[in-house]
Amino acid sequence: MPLEEKTLNLDLDRRRRLGMVEAVWGANKTVAQILVAAKRFAAAQQPLLVTRVDTAKAKALQQQLPDLHYHPQAQCLTMGPLPTPWQRLALVTGGSSDLSVAAEATVALACHGVEAELIADVGVAGLHRLMDRLDHLAQFPVLIVCAGMEGSLATVVAGLLPQPVIAVPVSVGYGVSAGGHVALQGMLASCAPGLSVVNIDNGYGAAMAALRILHMETSRSSKKTI
Repeated sequence: MPLEEKTLNLDLDRRRRLGMVEAVWGANKTVAQILVAAKRFAAAQQPLLVTRVDTAKAKALQQQLPDLHYHPQAQCLTMGPLPTPWQRLALVTGGSSDLSVAAEATVALACHGVEAELIADVGVAGLHRLMDRLDHLAQFPVLIVCAGMEGSLATVVAGLLPQPVIAVPVSVGYGVSAGGHVALQGMLASCAPGLSVVNIDNGYGAAMAALRILHMETSRSSKKTI
């Protein structure tokens, strides 16, 4: 057995167990390892999601497996048909610099049949931009908020709207922002009750947290109709 196959122990039961497919972390995996993963997911008839893949690695992979689709802004690879959307949520960003993290969340959600509507560039430096969207945002069951700098957008959103809010600190900002650590600490110290926070730049993690909430709400709704 080739070394690439020996080093991969994929969780192909995750979809049955948790309602989500395993994501392959692509940054530290070789082209050969990702190709093995792609073939195993295809054999299991599961959609493939590979995160953190740079353009050069994606190009090398597509030369060997043309069915791979690269999402450059998200730095993600997918393969296989995406499911028909069954639910929607809103993905809010403080600025355009947060879009790569938001894009990762969007692709991860699409792999699970959740459509994300992007509400971009509504940071607190121009708070009226957010206030103008509140009525629209109130329609979604879950909100994901991506913000760098001091990360206060998530607190503002969670203080104004009642649905679950998942905050993603983004590694954007001048010196003292410390690669997203200030945003992370600000979100963790938020006075908005019930705000959930994932790790820095973890768009995928935010997407899976939202997916768990949506699955739970759908399950409760189904039981009520029985």
